[in-house]
Amino acid sequence: MSTGNEPLAGFAVGVTADRRHEELAALLERRGARVVHAPAIRLIPLSDDADLLHATGDCIERPLDHVVVTTGIGFRAWLETADGWGLRDALIERLSQVDMLARGPKARGAIRSAGLQEVWSPTSESCAEVLKHLLEKDLNGTRIAVQLYGEELPEFTGALRAAGAEVIEIPVYRWSRTDDSTPLRRLVGQAVAGTVDAITFTSSPAVAATLAVAAEDGLEEPLLEALRTHVVAACVGPVTAQRLTERGVPTVQPERARIGALVRALVTDLPQRRSRRLEVRGFSLELRGHAVVLDGQLKPIAPAPMAILRALARRPGHVVSRAELCGVLPSRLMVGGVPWGRDGRPQADEHAVEMAVARLRRGLGRSGIVETVVKRGYRLACDPRLIDPVRAEMSG
Repeated sequence: MSTGNEPLAGFAVGVTADRRHEELAALLERRGARVVHAPAIRLIPLSDDADLLHATGDCIERPLDHVVVTTGIGFRAWLETADGWGLRDALIERLSQVDMLARGPKARGAIRSAGLQEVWSPTSESCAEVLKHLLEKDLNGTRIAVQLYGEELPEFTGALRAAGAEVIEIPVYRWSRTDDSTPLRRLVGQAVAGTVDAITFTSSPAVAATLAVAAEDGLEEPLLEALRTHVVAACVGPVTAQRLTERGVPTVQPERARIGALVRALVTDLPQRRSRRLEVRGFSLELRGHAVVLDGQLKPIAPAPMAILRALARRPGHVVSRAELCGVLPSRLMVGGVPWGRDGRPQADEHAVEMAVARLRRGLGRSGIVETVVKRGYRLACDPRLIDPVRAEMSG
């Protein structure tokens, strides 16, 4: 049995990545998390795409002034595709004569591995800073190639064109929604229902696809509200987070846009937001996402009993009525493959509360932690005078 020493033990984390999802999942699981894999998008290489061939020829045939490399994988794919067309050497020769700008370290690494050298790269890994750097120059009459990363960049390329530059867009690959959106729909439902504690996003298109799937099920606003309140949105960087930030969702971001750094940021943030320690009848009780740590032992708790426990923990030592507890239980209405109630206020009868309390007691495995107060309700066996009311409120 787990001791609960792993920092993410007891927490469920959704992973929307397709590429490198095994690496991200392994890092999370190594720290104790239960991973819910729900790929939002898939990457489609454009090795046979006529637009890419035309853009590559345009770069080779006429001089360029600047090339913007946005992703390492995209730049490598461009060179590999050009090699398949017999154009790699000509493309490398042209790029060796150009001021190359790398959006971040991975783009820099791809440039250097091709025997080329970038002239500038921002510390922020932000396209906005690359654009600002370019707009500080006189761009009138210049030719700039911009390697796209799965979607068009109309604000970026539009600003360059407005400054007088001719822009060649390099569509190396594109993102598409997955063929089977069922896992993602389930993840959306679980987030709304509160049975996952965090969702990780490693690209902006993954955020867009997740919100689109939620909207199709009528759950976009409930999902956003969940991400604003009880589900942590962990984004690999500001570009990925932008759509959520614009919708008022707070995000966790690492200082560097790396998968390992993203996991470390989540390890720091998630337990602070979704854990609570109490002393109950001499036992140390820590509430985590979908489990408790009781005297050092991790004990998974089902959603309904955990909903009861969280409600009691908001007012430890005080009686919570059966009628009030009815309002926190998930109903049997199924949305996105998981239980959820209409308007976020599911209704259950008092018998369902009694059953959930019984399951909670069995799950805890210790008597006396949840007390029955005859004809009134239930309470956690804490001395309310020893509880910080502000901390108790935050635990909900």
